[in-house]
Formats: sequence, structure tokens, C-alpha cells
Amino acid sequence: MNLYETPQEQAFRQEVRDWMHAHLRGEFAPLHGAAGLGAAGYDATLAKRWEQTLARGGWTGLGWPRQHGGRELPLALQIIFHEEYVRCGGPGRLGHIGETLLAPTVMAFGTLEQQQRFLPGVLAWTDYWAQGYSEPGAGSDLAGVRTRAWRDEHTGEWVIQGQKVWTSWAHESNWIFVLARCEERVPGQGRHKGMVFLLVPLDQPGVEIRPIRQITGGSEFNEVFFAGARTEGNLHLGEPGQGWSVAMHLLAGERGASTLGQQAHFRKELQDLVSVARRNGAAQDPLLRQRIAQAA
Repeated sequence: MNLYETPQEQAFRQEVRDWMHAHLRGEFAPLHGAAGLGAAGYDATLAKRWEQTLARGGWTGLGWPRQHGGRELPLALQIIFHEEYVRCGGPGRLGHIGETLLAPTVMAFGTLEQQQRFLPGVLAWTDYWAQGYSEPGAGSDLAGVRTRAWRDEHTGEWVIQGQKVWTSWAHESNWIFVLARCEERVPGQGRHKGMVFLLVPLDQPGVEIRPIRQITGGSEFNEVFFAGARTEGNLHLGEPGQGWSVAMHLLAGERGASTLGQQAHFRKELQDLVSVARRNGAAQDPLLRQRIAQAA
């Protein structure tokens, strides 16, 4: 394995540093080093303006195909961006669910009309998405979802009834993708059949978002209740009844490169912890050194 960076990679790393130093200042100075939603002092409104500044600078959609407005950068350059973003004090991101999960799924399963409608808002960070998967009785066992969706025979719209939980950033999002059951269970058939993957606006009657208060005092997670909420009849990805396949495609992305930014933040936090322990002498404590090693 060659661990030396190419001249192109080194130049790209410097480009990221220069841009961050030039822009993460002034209005955005309070966001320097901020962990993200749920952290004390994190201003979500300011963070959204920062995200839009990143978008105008060309730092969103790094791995997206060019045909959808992305830069189609190789994985090595994407990693370099996230490393330098964190090293320069870049705050926790608000919209990776839209950029790295929903968008690739729309590219794979969406109609041309859906792609033209939804991808630009994700790329420009004017639309923010939440993930409507987990339910009180269907967390790791996602096939157990009970949220239901059916067609209104008069309007053709989808009507949604049910509850989602542990919904990250729903209170700061304007859209949510929802995995719901649209067909009755047939005895002998797998539980993965009969689902639909819907794109649903959050700002509407029939949607209630309740924050889940965490031990830190913040509430980045939420419960989302659907009581007759609606979305347009054509806002499903894939065919009704085949929603499980769409949902699994999205989760494959979640287990890929979608969390690069979070991993970079975690590593930076660990490095900062080690630096503090060395400065104040706590690193001489064998038990603390063992705990840090376990964290690593």
C-alpha cells in the first residue's frame, strides 16, 4: 500500500485548507469546532447558512456524478476533504442524510422528474431530509414496520398513519423519507414484501414532531407521528410493494462512505482528548491510558 499522497492530492488538501480559513470566520466564527445539533451553543440557523456557503463553494456533492451536478471526485479526495474540514474547525454537518443517503437513492430509483425536483435542493442545501425508518417496535428489525400508507381513491395522494422514532434532525428538516406498509400481510409471504418508500413533506397537518430529550440536555433525535399526513401520489421511489429493496439500497450507502465526516470528527475528538491528557499529566495514569486506548 502506498501511503504517500500524490501531488494532486496534496494540492487538493491545500485548496480545502485555504478555502476553510478564508470562510470559517466573521459571521461563522461561532461555529468553529462546534460538534453539531444537540451540542451547547450550536445555532442551527447559522449552520444552515454555513452549509449553503459550502454549497456555493463547490464542497457538496463531491462524489455525485457530474450529470447530477456533482464533482465525481475519487474516494481519496473525499476523505481528504473531510479530514481537512475537521482540522480547520468545520462544524458538524446538518444534511448528510439528504446528500449521501437520499440523493443517491433518488439517482438510482427516482424518475427523471423526481431527480430534477429533489436533487438541486439537496445539492444547494436548501432542503433538509430526515430518515423515517425506525419505529418503537421496529428498530433493528426494520421489517416489522407498522406505519401504513394507502391511496386516497379521490385524490390519488398517499395517506400515512403511524409513528417513527429516533428520527435525527427531524425538527430541522422540511422533508422525510418514510418506509411504510402499503399492502396487507399475506400468510406465508416474507415480511419484507408490501412496503412503499415515500417522500413526505414535514410541514403539513397530520405531522407532529416531538423532541427526545437526551442526557446532555439536547434533543437531536425526535419522535414523528403521522395522523393522516399526505404526500403526492407520484412521490414514491420504486414501485409500491417494492419499498424494501429501495430501503436496503439506501442502507448500503449508509454503511459505505456516507459517514466519512462523522468519522473524521470522532478521530479529531480523540486526538484532542489525548493532547489534553498529555498537557495536564493525566496521561500518566495507566487506567486512563487504557480507557483512551479502548476509545481508540
